[in-house]
Amino acid sequence: MKLDIPSVLAEKNRSRKAAQLQYLAQYFRLSVFDVLHERGTGHWGGASSAAELLVSLYFDAMNVKPEEPRWADRDRLVLSKGHASCMLYTVLAWRGFLPVEELKSFRRLNSRLQGHPCMVKTPGVDMSTGALGHGVSVAVGMALAARVLKKSYWTYVLVGEGDLNEGQTWEAIMSAAKFRPERLVMLIDYNKVQLDGPSQEIMPLDPLPDKLRAFNWNVAPTIYNGHCVGEILDSFTWIRCQSQWPVAVIYTTHKGRGVSFMEDNAYWHGSPIDAESYARGRPELEATLAELEAKL
Repeated sequence: MKLDIPSVLAEKNRSRKAAQLQYLAQYFRLSVFDVLHERGTGHWGGASSAAELLVSLYFDAMNVKPEEPRWADRDRLVLSKGHASCMLYTVLAWRGFLPVEELKSFRRLNSRLQGHPCMVKTPGVDMSTGALGHGVSVAVGMALAARVLKKSYWTYVLVGEGDLNEGQTWEAIMSAAKFRPERLVMLIDYNKVQLDGPSQEIMPLDPLPDKLRAFNWNVAPTIYNGHCVGEILDSFTWIRCQSQWPVAVIYTTHKGRGVSFMEDNAYWHGSPIDAESYARGRPELEATLAELEAKL
């Protein structure tokens, strides 16, 4: 990797920071592609769509201590779309929560890096997730706990369309609107594709911003590009200026981001990356990485 992680974390210039994080996200995307191909298992589609969001959270927005994963005042992330675990593990590893070399153990017997995140085994994982629907409920509880304990940490929950199809999610959305816990932020990875096909065919969600506003959430006035770190950082600036809770931000993304024949294709939600597809797809990821590196 070209970048030195401590220097990225310390970078104050916004445009340089955005370029560095854009590069990191693509580097991590390539790393995940390699791991999932080698293991013959995992969820490429949703992991790739969340790369820039997870990188921006852990390398810019969130206050964490990798050397103290259970620090009481840390910001929390609930990866409600738990099938994107390999990207989360990659981000956590490079952020210092676990050895980078351990990423190769993904989904191996007795590995800490299970197919879906486990909070009792993996440093940096704040909540075990995988069964869609309970992530927002847990995040609401975490944010309310901050109020009771007089803590000022932030609680972020990253959801996808599968989450938003679940009735429990909307119960949690209603509960959050009633109790209005401070610093609760729902980030929506809106890639418009899920396990069985296009979301418009499975369970249409649009107009999603209007629905969330009708449930009394403070929804960002802009739908941001979830693959542009500059726009993601803009969204974080907007979030930090808010005083009405809870907050929701929608990001347009692409499932299978970075490999042309995999993008927006439900087949690549969780299908193994076979040798032929790997040989076709990796050069595309490498080319984009080289373009980003040239801009640093």
